[in-house]
Amino acid sequence: MFVEVEKKNNKVDNYKLMIENAPFYLNKGDNLVTSLANISALINYFIDGVNWVGFYLFDGNKLYLGPFQGLPACTQITMGSGVCGNSALDMKTYIVYDVDAFPGHIACDSNSKSEIVIPIIKDEQLIGVLDIDSPLEKRFDENDKKYLEKVISLLVDFL
Repeated sequence: MFVEVEKKNNKVDNYKLMIENAPFYLNKGDNLVTSLANISALINYFIDGVNWVGFYLFDGNKLYLGPFQGLPACTQITMGSGVCGNSALDMKTYIVYDVDAFPGHIACDSNSKSEIVIPIIKDEQLIGVLDIDSPLEKRFDENDKKYLEKVISLLVDFL
């Protein structure tokens, strides 16, 4: 159960609430898909101005679609392709202010204008990426990066 379900008017306060609530949806005995489904729903609830929140998982060769909130999406992404494939390959967070300016951007939803992708890494091994899209240009910043990386850190602790 949520500790507090009423969102705040401030982005940072909402991130703090999200992080406070995340442990309630991360249980050691749960399947990875279960945890990812709940975390994608939690993020989608607490973050304003987004149109897609989800995970792509690494199978050793490529990324494949995992649990998400939003319109149907691409089912496979080659390593080094698009924002997700580059984030996974480099194992670092990517903030893209304007997806149309990103070389090789994969447009699953033509309404998306900006994107943030955070890799999920455990024991130096890539598990997948968290991908969040927004219909607003320049939607994501260093605050988003900081708090979303914290959410992924909580997730990794439960894997």
